[in-house]
Amino acid sequence: MSDDYTRIMELEQAISRLPQGGITYKKINGKAQPYLQWTENGKSKSKYVKLAEREKVFEQVELRRKLQEELKTLKRNVPAPDPAPAKVQFETYVVMGSGLKAFTRGIQNWEKRDCYQQLCQYINSDLTDRVCLIYGLRRTGKTTMLRQAILEMTTEQFSETVYIKARSTDTMAALNRDLNKLFELGYQYIFIDEVTLMADFIDSAAVFSDIYASMGMKIVLSGTDSLGFWFTLHQELYDRAISIHTTYIPFREHSRLLGIDSIDEYIRYGGTLRAGETDFESNEINADDASFRDDESTRRYIDTAICKNIQHSLACCKDGRYFRHLQSLYDADELTNAINRIIEDMNHRFVIRTLIRKFKSHDLGSAAELLRKEQVPERRSDILDRIDTDAVTKRLMEILHIRNQEEQSIGITAAHVAEIKEYLLALDLIVENPVETSMKDADPLEGILFAQPGMRYCQAQALVYSLRKDPVFAELSEGEKDMVCGRMLEEVRGRMMEEIVLLETVKAAKRTRQVFKLTFARAEFDMVIYDHETNSCECYEIKRSTQVVDRQAQYLSDEGYLAETERRFGQITKRCVIYRGPDAMLGNGIVYLNVESYLKAL
Repeated sequence: MSDDYTRIMELEQAISRLPQGGITYKKINGKAQPYLQWTENGKSKSKYVKLAEREKVFEQVELRRKLQEELKTLKRNVPAPDPAPAKVQFETYVVMGSGLKAFTRGIQNWEKRDCYQQLCQYINSDLTDRVCLIYGLRRTGKTTMLRQAILEMTTEQFSETVYIKARSTDTMAALNRDLNKLFELGYQYIFIDEVTLMADFIDSAAVFSDIYASMGMKIVLSGTDSLGFWFTLHQELYDRAISIHTTYIPFREHSRLLGIDSIDEYIRYGGTLRAGETDFESNEINADDASFRDDESTRRYIDTAICKNIQHSLACCKDGRYFRHLQSLYDADELTNAINRIIEDMNHRFVIRTLIRKFKSHDLGSAAELLRKEQVPERRSDILDRIDTDAVTKRLMEILHIRNQEEQSIGITAAHVAEIKEYLLALDLIVENPVETSMKDADPLEGILFAQPGMRYCQAQALVYSLRKDPVFAELSEGEKDMVCGRMLEEVRGRMMEEIVLLETVKAAKRTRQVFKLTFARAEFDMVIYDHETNSCECYEIKRSTQVVDRQAQYLSDEGYLAETERRFGQITKRCVIYRGPDAMLGNGIVYLNVESYLKAL
């Protein structure tokens, strides 16, 4: 029963994100042209489907039809929630009684998010005039937290609890009328899911805190449009809400929830709870269910979870006033493409920095050296010494810069980029972490870290494998192509491991500590932790290796770099290499720490 209720809500949520209506054709200059036609507020509306968008729109319309058929069948077979008390009719989808019990079945043994305790504290507190907002990108555990909180309620609390599943057709006026009825009936705990689907939520959200919370009701609001909540926190619910963010899932929590202890698996699937939630023992299920299992699934996630999130919230807030410079892109149906391209561009720059610096050497950097030194004879190769390095580099640059050319053709300006990045920051998708230099008076360099490594890795992976189109590569055997691409991806995973360690250390650092990458004229420390109170620091190198190798710590042993660091950041109290091998202490005072153990201990 509970699975059917859950599936109904999943279907309603999925349908709400797909285009409304169906495809109809109109004759324009004697030629049939497709239009998307739907009914809105009793009026028929239509929109021309551009040639470049037709395949995608047709697929979405067909998918909506299939999902609606499945939903219709399910609703015929699933009993409706308990009827409301006599003579009381609700306008929104209100679940109570046995329907609420069914909604919470099957999750008794599910692990809880780290932030779950914040929700419990709110529910059981004496706070008035405050609502609780649970927001984050899709597949980060929001609805599950609501179900878990309802499941753990006392008998008395449960009898005073309802769950409301908001729909895009609902209005704040209708919800307000239902909340009035619920208050009169004595209900005290109100969980409203997907509240941001309502177009007038952002501009009317104050009613929850100013009226119902002040009357003693506990109001928990959950939604996928994180930006909409961000707007309400700065406007309607300013200083009247407790916010719980779910987007960022650190390695230690991801590992605990899904039973995945490998940093490589976190790089592949990290950022959402989709991978592994069905069957922890099945690698095939994990791969099929992952949000970021391939480039196409990543693009779909960006389209539905991020691009639509931003556009829906902007359109609903103050009649679209916050579109600012993005209005022209939105009016031309180009905003989704622009957001996608800016995210991709950040990934392209990441891949360029990671790979091109290796390719510039004649042997393609460490990848060639590792292939020559392979202990397994079958994998040993000098292929990277024989290919045309200049041709490979040129091909890579062409692939990675093609998006920049497209951006220029549609007129993405610096203002567009700045505003989209501001909204990506508000969504917790990216984190700014400026890079420090050894020069005392120099300004820090821009540094942006991704909070969802799986998204970054799959797009980087697609770029690396596109090198197969290079004519030099085409002459290699399939085995050699796989070997070369595999070594390139090793470089990408190494750089991503650096970013993950840096990001998670930044997030976990105390207020008196500053965490950053430190660059010198010809070298860098992957991470420095500076303590402002003690005027001291710790210096780290981050390596993907599983072996202790002297050259991994060469900068940590260089007296010149150590002296430059101490002149600016005080005494160095720790020198450490974070890698994938076991913990170890060397005779020269350099500590080796296992990366998974380090991240779990934060």
